[in-house]
Amino acid sequence: MPLKLVKRPKSPNWIMRGTVRGQSIEETTGTSDKEAAEAIRIQREKELLDESVYGKKATVTFAEAALDYIEHGDGETRFLKPLADHFGTMPLRNIGQHEIDLAAKKLLPKASNATRNRQVYTPMSAILRHAAGNQWCAVPNLKRPKQPEGKVTWMSPKEADKLIDACAPHLRPLVVFMIYTGARAGEAVWLDWSNVNLDMKQVTFPKTKNGKPRSVPLHPRVIMELRRSNRRLGAVFLTHKCVPYERPDPNKDADTSAGSRISSAFKTACKRAGLGWTVPGKDDKPRFVTNITPHVCRHTWATWHYQANRDLTKLQELGGWKTLAMVMRYAHTNVETHSDSINALPWGKSGETENMDVENPTNIGLTA
Repeated sequence: MPLKLVKRPKSPNWIMRGTVRGQSIEETTGTSDKEAAEAIRIQREKELLDESVYGKKATVTFAEAALDYIEHGDGETRFLKPLADHFGTMPLRNIGQHEIDLAAKKLLPKASNATRNRQVYTPMSAILRHAAGNQWCAVPNLKRPKQPEGKVTWMSPKEADKLIDACAPHLRPLVVFMIYTGARAGEAVWLDWSNVNLDMKQVTFPKTKNGKPRSVPLHPRVIMELRRSNRRLGAVFLTHKCVPYERPDPNKDADTSAGSRISSAFKTACKRAGLGWTVPGKDDKPRFVTNITPHVCRHTWATWHYQANRDLTKLQELGGWKTLAMVMRYAHTNVETHSDSINALPWGKSGETENMDVENPTNIGLTA
């Protein structure tokens, strides 16, 4: 018996009821408009027929796949809403490289390739891979826009001390915390005392970028800074006005503005510490520029951790990175620490020469 539109006594909306190829269905159309309900009934009946003949793969929509990913996936979801609004009920079988490229350009027309990768290609790949795991589509093989290799900027211990000493009183404990825990700006700025245990010397970040909570041991320098506060309830870090930092808009999952909450005070500290340079600004007035940002505190912590421990797996776990490949860049920034292994290479006869000046290799004194 094909689907028919019926009414329930206490519902204003039309209901679809019937049997399609042995499958009993009773679903609401979500509308009281009979003409609209009839269009929905026809579409739904076709989906059920296609599914019964060709399998689920033929009918699953992006909206269904995204919802299932949210309910059962373990990745971040903050960039999904614009994608769900764009693709909506488009069947997964109709979404390929071309459609995703067009979506990236439409949703982020002025954005860099790095931003398009982060906000479009990465979440799309995650959803499609999740759907492929359910056998709703083929495993995606997306080509991403090319972007320049990111340079890891980090501070030496001497530079970090200069920055800490130059911080305003309200900013100092926050900067120390970020440098010695590797916390992202949002994890630190909106940290609550309920997630800090000074006795156990541990902090827990319940909501992280990759969707999984993580805990990090507290360095003695952090404990010393935190113990200076008499408060043990509410926000750990406060503004210069002694109030918690403004929270992100709960209706905007993509709000990543934590760094902007402290950017002005942070840049001022960098200027006081001499961690930057001046360039001509408007009316030739000098303008201070620095490549040290709040996120550099995380890079600094990761670089120091690798220098001290040489343990990429532990660094990945403590820092909350999804893959080991994302952590490898901190090993690449530390090549100078491998100098002993290079110096240990055998010299041999190939290195014999007269009047060798080790301190000045260009002064070798070769004879013709």
